[in-house]
Amino acid sequence: MSQNKVIIVGAGAAGMTAAIFAAREGAQVVLLEHKDRVGKKILSTGNGRCNLSNRLQEPFCYRSGQPDFPWKALGAFTLPMTLEYFEDLGVLTRERGGYLYPYSGQASAVLDALRLGLARESVQVVTECEVFSITPREDAKHRFEVKTSQGSFSGETLILACGSKAAPGTGSDGSGYKLAKRLGHHIIKPLPALVQLRCPEKFFKQLAGVRADASVILYSDGRKLAEDKGEVQLTDYGISGIPVFQVSRFAARALNEGRDVRAVLNFYPECPETETRRILKERSERLKERQVEDFFSGWIHKKLAALFLKQAGIRPDRTVGSLTEAQIQTLGDLLCRFEVSVNGTNSFEQAQICCGGVDVREVDAQTMESKKVKGLYFAGEILDVDGICGGYNLQWAWSSGAAAGKCAGRESDK
Repeated sequence: MSQNKVIIVGAGAAGMTAAIFAAREGAQVVLLEHKDRVGKKILSTGNGRCNLSNRLQEPFCYRSGQPDFPWKALGAFTLPMTLEYFEDLGVLTRERGGYLYPYSGQASAVLDALRLGLARESVQVVTECEVFSITPREDAKHRFEVKTSQGSFSGETLILACGSKAAPGTGSDGSGYKLAKRLGHHIIKPLPALVQLRCPEKFFKQLAGVRADASVILYSDGRKLAEDKGEVQLTDYGISGIPVFQVSRFAARALNEGRDVRAVLNFYPECPETETRRILKERSERLKERQVEDFFSGWIHKKLAALFLKQAGIRPDRTVGSLTEAQIQTLGDLLCRFEVSVNGTNSFEQAQICCGGVDVREVDAQTMESKKVKGLYFAGEILDVDGICGGYNLQWAWSSGAAAGKCAGRESDK
């Protein structure tokens, strides 16, 4: 096998970007991928349209055990730089409500552009290549020897861009964590994030299929963890939808620490709670001749309305006018503060991303270089950084990949 100056393990979004930027610095680059093709996970992003970034870029869009780390890193490769990068690769973008997609609306177009970029920069791509071991060699010309199922590779610099444990079918099987740990890095326990939450209440089986605009607030031991709002999906096992995904990493962490987690849903988040209760009172007077089972008709889903009546102990065949002040108050509580227990998340197979990974306290935020091993770099999901829904995890892949590739490529050429 030929000797290579920069070795990159993992040919996802971050790994391919790192390879392109390292090669642009004049380095010889070999990209190792254990699946039979590169960039498989890209094809499933944005429901097959590849939501590659977002016009809104703020620190709160990125989460980490060290909250300042992602934003510092993103400063080295910003959104305008990302758009220029893709334009150079031939990808034009379009914006929909801040979300950025390839103009063609095809995730495959992004993957094709990256593959063509690798070819243009003469990156050597080796697929079906399982990494067995990585040996740092301080006294040798090439610092790293990587033994794989396709032979051995040597390089002055090494980039680990192996992904996380989310969506393992696309190649993110967690193998990179083991490699990083063997090289002396601490791993923050990876947990599913951007994932559905499981709830033990039996009534969820009768609510399966309901979609409703709602706010979701997570609490643990009486303290608010996170909140979001949007379309919530009720399933036979619990709650789903983008607002749930956005707060799920906080539930996963709290549950992993053995803490109690509860979710409070407001099914009419458009109005302050006091205004909602006034509407309820006015509605009860206006519709007093109706049967109670039709009280919420035209407002909330029938399945939810039926559950509220059952929870409040109100017979559906009563008239609205017969409701007491206390019963109207109870219905208001259920509408505005519907509380459920959270006892788990769905598995890594259903998660879009992980929270956790390589402890970023051990990584330089500007270069992505390890503070523990000279010439070792990280990029993408392997790090303890996770973005919210909306293209932020791909932006993290582009930014961290570019930073790692530039710096590793320059170093290898010294």
